[in-house]
Amino acid sequence: MGDENMAAANYYSKDFEWDQLRQEIENDPSLVHHLLPFPNPTTQNQDTLLSSPIEDSEAWNKFHTLHSTGNFFKERRYLLKEFPELASCGKCSTVLEVGCGNGSTALPILRGNKSISLYACDCSEEALERAKENIGAANINLGKERFHPFQCDFSASGFPNWLVCSSCCGSFFQKQNVCSSDASCSQQDFSDPLISAKNNSCIGGVDFVTLIFTLSAVPLNRMRRAITECFSVLKPGGLLLFRDYGLYDMAMLRFEPEQRVGYREYIRSDGTRSYFFCLDSVRDLFCGTGFTELELEYCCVHSVNRRNGKIMRRVWIHGKFQKPHVHIGS
Repeated sequence: MGDENMAAANYYSKDFEWDQLRQEIENDPSLVHHLLPFPNPTTQNQDTLLSSPIEDSEAWNKFHTLHSTGNFFKERRYLLKEFPELASCGKCSTVLEVGCGNGSTALPILRGNKSISLYACDCSEEALERAKENIGAANINLGKERFHPFQCDFSASGFPNWLVCSSCCGSFFQKQNVCSSDASCSQQDFSDPLISAKNNSCIGGVDFVTLIFTLSAVPLNRMRRAITECFSVLKPGGLLLFRDYGLYDMAMLRFEPEQRVGYREYIRSDGTRSYFFCLDSVRDLFCGTGFTELELEYCCVHSVNRRNGKIMRRVWIHGKFQKPHVHIGS
């Protein structure tokens, strides 16, 4: 969830064609282990391949403890350029940042839109502490008041009911929602997730969900459930903004054969996982869940390290998906 910013000394130059890279990789005998089908796991090694949500959280806690200085993740300043909707959306819009890490995605969103409210979750308590520290230290107008972090593993337990309850799901009118819960639905109640949860009220869904280098860290067998959860908390017409690792990215090619735990799925020595997407796999996940595809493409760039001049070919996937509008008759 952070290799795209792994060296502060890198800069980006001209793009290259993904098909050209694909041909080169698939014709290189030394990389053949990345292309082979992955055998069905046996009973003996299945537990190793399929980690539990607790193990995932522990792995990311250790990761963020190791990188607690914040130097590993840099603020994603490109975000509003790639997703300008976050800067131009209406007043009082809400964003759910899924897998917020140390706040590297939340920071540019809060800077770029002074009226937006941002709810942010992560499976790692350590990551949330880093995020709160970084947002608190940043010079952002009402940054702490508009940033609402909470712990959640959306791929395992789903999102809490205060994000959107079943009553609200049944009473959406296009972009406007009506909350029919017993508790009051004033904006004041929604200013803090803990208040909403305590009062048994919900915020009626969000206008945007951001999945920025998050889904690749979710075990493949839990991805579809994760996308379904994102779909459920979006208001009709809401957008899911996606960016993640693409097939044949440099980070994928560094993995050794023994680090494979599935087809295009790998595990690092620290227990964190990474999956590498092709366009079809992303399209199948999102459109199969009910989203409408608006944008989907490879982003291929040469990342050049200023210190040693090494050229690294990075492949990311950029996507925008919309939850269809719902028309309910009177």
